[in-house]
Amino acid sequence: MRKVRIEDAIGLPLLHDVTQITEGFKGARFKRGHVITRDDVSTLLDMGKKCVYISDPDDNLVHEEAAAIRLSRLARTDRTHFGEISEGKIVQFADADGFLEIDIELLNMLNSIQDVTICTQRNHMRVKKGERIASMRIVPLWTDEKNLAKAEEIAKGRRLLVLHEYEHRKVGIVITGSEVFSGRIEDKFQPVLKHKLATFPHEVVGARICDDDERMITEACNDLIGNGADLLLLTGGMSVDADDVTTEAVRSLGFDIVTHGVPCQPGNMTLLAYKDGMPAVGIPSAAISRPVTVLDVILPSLFAGIQISRNDMIAMANGGLCDMCDKNGAQCHFPNCHFGNY
Repeated sequence: MRKVRIEDAIGLPLLHDVTQITEGFKGARFKRGHVITRDDVSTLLDMGKKCVYISDPDDNLVHEEAAAIRLSRLARTDRTHFGEISEGKIVQFADADGFLEIDIELLNMLNSIQDVTICTQRNHMRVKKGERIASMRIVPLWTDEKNLAKAEEIAKGRRLLVLHEYEHRKVGIVITGSEVFSGRIEDKFQPVLKHKLATFPHEVVGARICDDDERMITEACNDLIGNGADLLLLTGGMSVDADDVTTEAVRSLGFDIVTHGVPCQPGNMTLLAYKDGMPAVGIPSAAISRPVTVLDVILPSLFAGIQISRNDMIAMANGGLCDMCDKNGAQCHFPNCHFGNY
């Protein structure tokens, strides 16, 4: 590879894309392989290019386009595709709506390698079909073969990212609270839950309204499970009042409590439990009054079939305080914000 003055490069092929930046545009004005003509010289000089790279690279060097292709292979997964290489980078797109899971440790290890840069959307993000989810390139025009070989060795047997399609869930809803059961107040939870569930493939197999009675709640849950429910949503009874027995009812059903209480607001008192892979979620009353709570954060994982750990819930603390944009007269942009990242 050698650097050649523009005036001396007429008739020679470019070994790299040449980027042009104008108002409202940034892209490749001349593509790799373009044979420079006399008319091109003035354009290249106007672009601030006095020299270009010409000829073949050394044997141990890999061109940015070949490097981008090799890096893209580390991120291949179902329901995605890669666009064309431009300016040395290649972008990965989602082919379906789903839930993005990133191996953060692997991503950091790859980016610690000389010249390698791979960036992704946020881990555990809801993704829409057609959205960009990752991009990769090397920083210089060429990189040493050993850098790519190291990246490939580190990534061997691991999946950098996975785009999970949402699974169809059969949802059982249990509304608890003596005030609702007795008819003293109207149940406001079911409309809220049905609105939130509408984003995901599901069927509500039944909804039961129960008194603050552990036995009644467990019988309602067993009835819904008997009707095929594979996801239980229980509302009310999440606080520390003496009458709140929902947590004990879930435990008596044989569910293992992952957490009752999350360092994330609103939705502090959320309960999450599993039994043989089946999730049960205890939803505090904040879900009625607030447009976004912990429930909105974890629903995508539940529909993607990803089991949430206690460490995941603890990780929500960093960014777990909602900005309450609507209260400040701003528009809520969830999930494109910091709230509930984990």
